[in-house]
Amino acid sequence: MSGVTALVLAGSRGSADPLALAEGVSHKALISIAGVPMLARVLRALLKARESGHVGRIAISIERADILEELARYGADFTATPEISVLAAKSSPAASTAAAVDALGTPLLMTTADHALLQSEWIVHFLQAMPGNMDVGGAIALEDVVRRATPETRRTFLRFSDGAFSGCNLFYLRTPKAQKLAEFWQQLESERKNPLQLLKRLGFTFAARYALGTLSRQDALNRLREMTGAGGALIEMPFGECAVDVDKSQDLELVRRILEKREGIQA
Repeated sequence: MSGVTALVLAGSRGSADPLALAEGVSHKALISIAGVPMLARVLRALLKARESGHVGRIAISIERADILEELARYGADFTATPEISVLAAKSSPAASTAAAVDALGTPLLMTTADHALLQSEWIVHFLQAMPGNMDVGGAIALEDVVRRATPETRRTFLRFSDGAFSGCNLFYLRTPKAQKLAEFWQQLESERKNPLQLLKRLGFTFAARYALGTLSRQDALNRLREMTGAGGALIEMPFGECAVDVDKSQDLELVRRILEKREGIQA
């Protein structure tokens, strides 16, 4: 098994990320948790999954071409790891994803640099659970699974008629049709400040059904296929911590506590 190419989205949203400023680093991906930058933790998980043959090449999408040298200065030296390369990040995660699909092709495993708790076991489980007849897949964790694992977490749950879940920052773009989904994502990003236009694109009936709690997960996937031509699957993860990334200071504190317990060191 040669392994799927992996992409780590590490681009910065704006020049003054509040978490990076608070932690005294130039980039959110460099925030240290238990002495290891978040990006380095993600890379280590991917490299471990590579040892089992599930992951191949690894690309980091970021504005900084010198990011590997920067990680080395933090004691995480990947400069002599030829499997890791750097791509120039674009203006948004969606644009960076579309550019990466152009550059790297499919299939493509995608995660984010703030997924500091990521473990190789999660990656392997996700890839093995991905249906072979779908164009794109996304990892999710059901609300009860997340709350059992991290009862103190503050997650945003998407609520459908067949259960609420949180995304897990793991995506599998299996076929070239996934590029259509990336392009659609870009359109949604461009309209996020125009709710009326966004609802018009998604469909008022679709939005109303979601608001009323009558929309199922499969209904949403079917609508996505109608709009993009890409068939999608939601992969339920049995790991509640998989839904925890670092978006705000409370997340960072939680991740540090989890890693202190997991690794038995002071975070």
